[in-house]
Amino acid sequence: MTTSRRLAERKIVKFDKNITKRGLVPETTAKKGKDYPVGPILLGFFVFVVVGSSLFQIIRTATSGGFA
Repeated sequence: MTTSRRLAERKIVKFDKNITKRGLVPETTAKKGKDYPVGPILLGFFVFVVVGSSLFQIIRTATSGGFA
């Protein structure tokens, strides 16, 4: 499959604009969004489980007299 002429022209124009900036060209032309690998709900659930289990362990240790 070949690239369409219009798409090729657009890429050439973008390349030519970057050439004239002489060192101020970003590494990629793709926009970097704030994409996190985990969502806020999953992160909140993870924190809830970790903090909840540690609190449960502290309470269990305190009620058993320090011997788990």
